[in-house]
Parts: sequence; C-alpha cells; structure tokens
Amino acid sequence: MNFPYELPQLINQKLHSSQTQNKDYHPVFFRLGHEQDTAQFLTLLSTNPVIKVYDKIFDQLVELMRIRHVGKQQSNIEQIIIEYLAGVPLEEYGVWVYYPWNNKIVHLLDEEEFIEVRTSRNKLKITKEEQDVLKDKCIGVVGLSVGQAIAITIAMERVCGSLRLTDFDTFELSNLNRVRAGVSELGVSKVVYCARQIAEIDPFVKISCFEHGVSADNINEFLGEGDSQIDLLIEVCDSLEMKVIARLAAKNKCMPIVMETNDKGILDIERFDIEPDRELLHGRIEHIEGDLKEIEKQLSSLNPQDRIQFLAKMIGMENISDRMKLSLQQMGKTINSWPQLASAVVVGGGAVTNISRRILLNTLTKSGRYFVDVEEIVA
Repeated sequence: MNFPYELPQLINQKLHSSQTQNKDYHPVFFRLGHEQDTAQFLTLLSTNPVIKVYDKIFDQLVELMRIRHVGKQQSNIEQIIIEYLAGVPLEEYGVWVYYPWNNKIVHLLDEEEFIEVRTSRNKLKITKEEQDVLKDKCIGVVGLSVGQAIAITIAMERVCGSLRLTDFDTFELSNLNRVRAGVSELGVSKVVYCARQIAEIDPFVKISCFEHGVSADNINEFLGEGDSQIDLLIEVCDSLEMKVIARLAAKNKCMPIVMETNDKGILDIERFDIEPDRELLHGRIEHIEGDLKEIEKQLSSLNPQDRIQFLAKMIGMENISDRMKLSLQQMGKTINSWPQLASAVVVGGGAVTNISRRILLNTLTKSGRYFVDVEEIVA
C-alpha cells in the first residue's frame, strides 16, 4: 500500500502522543473556591479548546436533598438547595474533575457528599456503619484480566477506599473476549486502563498502580508495611511463580488472600490473618518456605509439563471441567493458552466482591474452597 509521504510521520507523532497519555490515570481536582485552583482551571480551559465540560451539579444536589429528606414534601426543592448553598455560587460548589486521558471535565459533589449519594442505594444491604469501615480499607489485586472485573465491581460497590493494582501486560485483541475494553485500547496497559475506568466511576477511590507487574523483588512493596499495608490480597494472575510467591508473602504478613479460578467458579479463601500457620492452598501443594527469589527461580525452571502438573495439584483435576481438561491437553498444540469466558469472569467478579466485603467486615472468617459453578447450579 502506498501512503502519502506525510502519513507515516503523522502516525509516528500521534503514536508518541498516545504513548505519553497512556501513563495517565490520576484525575485532577479543581475547587473554584480557591484562587490558585480557579486560575489553573481557567488556564486549562483556555489552552485546551477540545476539552468537553459536563456540569450536572444541580441534579446531584437534588439527589442529595432527596436522600437527606426522605419522606418529606420536596415540591420546593429549588428553594431547599438555595438555602443549602448558603450563598455559595453553584459553579464554586463541589469540585471540577479533569480526566486528562479523554479531555473531559466533570462538575461533581465533593468527596463526602459524592460518596453519600453514590452509595445511597447500597443501603441497607450495606449499612452506613459498614460503609464507614470499608472506606478505610485497601485491597490489592494481582492480575488485571480476570482481575479487571473484580477491581471494577469492588469500586462500584465501594468495598474499599483504596486499591492497589498490578499487571505487566498490555491489551491484545484476544483479551477482548473476556475483558471490558474497546479496540482503541489495544496496546494500552491493562492496569492503567482499569485505573482509568475506576476513576471515571469514582474519582475519590485512591488508586496506585504497579505497571510492570510484581515479582519476588517487589511483592513486599506491593503488599506494603505498617499503615500502608493492604487489608486483603486478591490473586488472579496466570503466573505459577506469582501464585506461590504472593501466598508466601501474604502469609508472612498474616494477610487474607482470595483467588478465583474461572473454570467451575472455584473460589479459594486463605485466612492467614486468622490462621498464620495454615498451609498454602489448603495443603494441596507441598510445603514451601525459604527465600522468595530462590523459590521464584526454582519454579521458573520447571518444564511445561511439570508446570501443568503443579497447577493441576493446586486446582485439583477432580475440580476441572471436561472442556478444561481437553484444553490442557491441547496447550501448545492447537491452542496457546487455557480458555477463559466473559460470562465466567463477570460471575467471578461479583463473587469475589461479595467475599471481599464480608472478609473486611469480619462476617466471613472461614478459609476453604468454594464453587460458584453456574452449569452445576443450573443443571
């Protein structure tokens, strides 16, 4: 195909620009009651004419008043809002949130009121007291293919106030059979894209990303120490090494861990916070201890057949569906990797969110293996 002379250069310029933007996942906040914020806000608008502005702050205030005055006559809602603003101009109320990756600015209620309205339909399935406990919790998610559905559902339900995400990979076309992303996201970091989606649902959820994945070198940094330590680890990665290393590190820190395996909806809960001497994966694999880097090196040296056997021990061949057994036999022959379906990923996202909430609220204290197998439940 013959391109016009300028086209390759133009494409390269646009690619460079998009690669730079691909790192952005933190929204920017402007509170127009502050002089410096106002100046920066106006500069942004004047220097970036393609920005799209969305201002539905009045509608959000209507919702807020209805929530706070349930059962009361609200025919004079405008007057109620005027009195509530107490002379503050509408454009200065709340916060303007700028999303640099899509050039959008949205006018929102500020954090406390935003959370109050956004979680109002959680009640009373989640009480206000429970929501107050959850807002101070931090969850770590390792693996953002299956983990994307989990992280986003957790954010939607606001099961925690902060999330720590990690994945080393970028989107490929074959990922789109199970991961919610568009074709324009091909080549974008999975962890960055997930963080962006969460920020667009709730910009006040605090997110930190480990964009290059985790290993024995940085797993303890990911899990954190002291006040920065996460409260729950969700492990849903494909790496055999990471499955073991993450568990050992979580066990060392007496941290609960949850794993979801798409096939037959297998859910593993390991409460190392309650049972610090518990064997990894309910004792399904041989006792492992020692230096994390050395263990990672040993596992990395396993040949493909030994790796599959190790994974089979972790999961249990008796728990694998017939179609998954067939798939494992065909790995490296007619298929490149084990199959995962969108329907199973979505079900898993809901199940892990439910379990995570109950662990963090201390209403689920059991370890064990459970099944949310739709084909078995609806046989």
